[in-house]
Amino acid sequence: MTKREAIFPANRHTLYEEHGYSAAIRSGDLLFVSGQVGSREDGSPEADFERQVELAFDNLKATLAAAGCDFDNIVDVTTFHTDPEQQFGTIMKVKQQIFGTPPYPNWTAVGVNWLAGFDFEIKVIARIPE
Repeated sequence: MTKREAIFPANRHTLYEEHGYSAAIRSGDLLFVSGQVGSREDGSPEADFERQVELAFDNLKATLAAAGCDFDNIVDVTTFHTDPEQQFGTIMKVKQQIFGTPPYPNWTAVGVNWLAGFDFEIKVIARIPE
């Protein structure tokens, strides 16, 4: 059986404790990152949508770093959007800053009607470098 290890970034926000989940789980050489949202340090949503997306990527970056990974180690992305048609341009603008050159990770975008007060969430699977 593969051992599982919980991973948390150094600047972990209060949502992990409030809702009882890990930022990520290491299983073998894979890192399964929970949905990262654009939260402030106190766990509240950032009101400005573009800044919320940027904070979600910042939270993702910190979680990846805690496991010795970076954006280049991501192989699969799933994002959740409360208003995809209105939000997609902003998301793509921020995404392009992170994933500007190929090879791009796999990506699935899902429209949803609720994200606990947030408007964007990103979860990924990354391969942990040796």
